[in-house]
Amino acid sequence: MPVLAAIDCGTNSVRLLIRDGSATLERRMAITRLGQGVAASGRLEPEAIERTVATLRSFQDAIVAHGVAALRVTATSAARDASNADELLDAAEAVLGVRPELLSGEEEGRLAFAGATAELDPRDGPFLVVDIGGGSTECIVGTEEVDAIRSFDLGCVRLTETHLSSDPPAPEELSNAIAEAIGWFDDLVREVPAAQAARQVVGLAGTITTVAAVEIGLAEWDRDALHHFRLTRAAAEDVFRTLATERLADRVHNPGLDRERADVIVGGCCILVALMRTLGIDELVVSEADILDGLVASLA
Repeated sequence: MPVLAAIDCGTNSVRLLIRDGSATLERRMAITRLGQGVAASGRLEPEAIERTVATLRSFQDAIVAHGVAALRVTATSAARDASNADELLDAAEAVLGVRPELLSGEEEGRLAFAGATAELDPRDGPFLVVDIGGGSTECIVGTEEVDAIRSFDLGCVRLTETHLSSDPPAPEELSNAIAEAIGWFDDLVREVPAAQAARQVVGLAGTITTVAAVEIGLAEWDRDALHHFRLTRAAAEDVFRTLATERLADRVHNPGLDRERADVIVGGCCILVALMRTLGIDELVVSEADILDGLVASLA
């Protein structure tokens, strides 16, 4: 079978998946903070573009080494919100030989749903798949096919930059951040009632996997320990209380928390607890399969 690969240039991180049939050859992630300042300026900063392109260069080395036959590259929230997105797309194309596709929130949601549900039994559906990113959050309802998608301008980087300026965040900052997130999820419940009726909730991306890793106390990242781990609302709330009340210098020492994610994880936690409170979610299934898996599947 041909070796296939996908890269996702997100608001907070850039990720690579290389697969040969069902075997994963490489799965990499680097936090480049592409979306730094985009919410305020509407532009990608030159330093953020360069950090991202430098990571793409290292990914290209792996792509060549594995003899990848087909590559799909995407860019999401930060790029689609930026007036100068072509600067990133041009630079990425020069490095990879493939121009990144600028995904809409709906396209992003469909690919995330495909990746997250591929290993799940449809009899456990309908599913609510929630992808909390750096700049946006996608909520997708369906069983074997997508029935409804909503994409919100709500992410761990965006919420941190707009609400959480103190270290540690002040109580009123946390309240305001959670209130904004609840407002978006109230819209979800009103517009897509099936979201609240889903039999199983599946959570993706860095915020949710990090909260699970902190709850488990992982000294080193372990995909097998995280994939399909059941994260309860009580555990999510407990991790949130711990991280939100610590200064950044102390927060970074929590096992399971990537140091480069420590400054935005509280914003992500605000989104996660707001989701679980608003929809009355007692437990969700953590998935390490996500948009990258959906992208590679689309090539196959």
